[in-house]
Amino acid sequence: MQEIFTVTGLNKYIKELVSSDEILADLWVKGEISNYKPHYSGHLYFTLKDEKSIIKCVMFRGQSYSLKFTPENGLNVIARGYVSVFERDGQYQLYVEEMQPDGLGSLYLAFEQLKKKLEAEGLFDKSVKKKLPFLPRSIGVVTSSTGAVIRDIINVASRRFPNMEIKLLPVAVQGEQAAQMISRAIKVINKLNCVDVLIVARGGGSLEELWPFNEEIVARSIYESRIPVVSAVGHETDFTISDFVADVRAPTPSAAAEIVVPEKRILKQKITDLELRLQNALLKSVSIHRMKYDRLSGSIIFKQPYSRINQERLRLDNLNRHMYNSLAVAREKVRMHVSFLVDKLNMLSPLNVLARGYGIVRSRRDNKLIRSVNDTGPGDKIEITLKDGSINATVE
Repeated sequence: MQEIFTVTGLNKYIKELVSSDEILADLWVKGEISNYKPHYSGHLYFTLKDEKSIIKCVMFRGQSYSLKFTPENGLNVIARGYVSVFERDGQYQLYVEEMQPDGLGSLYLAFEQLKKKLEAEGLFDKSVKKKLPFLPRSIGVVTSSTGAVIRDIINVASRRFPNMEIKLLPVAVQGEQAAQMISRAIKVINKLNCVDVLIVARGGGSLEELWPFNEEIVARSIYESRIPVVSAVGHETDFTISDFVADVRAPTPSAAAEIVVPEKRILKQKITDLELRLQNALLKSVSIHRMKYDRLSGSIIFKQPYSRINQERLRLDNLNRHMYNSLAVAREKVRMHVSFLVDKLNMLSPLNVLARGYGIVRSRRDNKLIRSVNDTGPGDKIEITLKDGSINATVE
């Protein structure tokens, strides 16, 4: 009788068959990433597809750390791994151990992805770039202690400004630990705050050799540095992420030294020129003031200093006399006006009427004026006011 399999047994049998196949144990598969889902655990789940088919894929956390780029949907890749069966679901899938972009180097892709990310965050903005000091007292250099870079920087700096203080922070400039060492050195020198400007440098090399300067950890350390940073990595045609983040990019380490260190001879010449210009300016100013002094000393005010005072005294006397006359005229005008008003008032005064023989008659009972014979009768007591007194009388 033919053997009857359980579902689990069948899946296990198929898995053993697939696992025993030498080709499926280690192969390369080319396709386009879709349904990309990074898990919080670090595992990557996605599918690879072409025009006709798809295959499920998984890349575990241990292998995903080695990726130089970030997978994304629509990206064509070449993946190396092995095919096996997931017994619980009865599905076969590709277990990816290595992956790189198809037709585009993984390092170049990682470079472009990180550049785009940091640029979006504003790490390349010109507004955050720090200005280099005009004449640094001390220069820090983050580079290898054994390469030609540090010797070139020292030679150029010493030639331009003898006795310039240079402090070297030796680091590895390539290899797996280089990025960590470079980042740590930048942070240490910022903590010590013992230099005025910092040069991060290394000589030329391939993209792989320059890669530590394309790492995000180095870029963020440069961005967070309180000390101005000059990036001098590789040759003039080489560009790294550090170049974009740094405050100034130098085409070569030697050029970095020329940018940071001014030429002492030129500075001394400038000082000499400024001293000469200052001296000429002072002599010219003294000459102008001497001419003004000579002109003033020959003026009449110095020869006859009291002449102006006497003139002002005369002017004051004239003003005083005019003021007195003006007050007298004003006073006379006021007196005449008052006299005119008094005369006019006298003309209207009832006393003048009384002086001409008239009198004012009032009732003694209610002190009212009597203007008509009808206002009184026989026996009424009246008072007659004249210019020089009054008379009491009775009406008959």
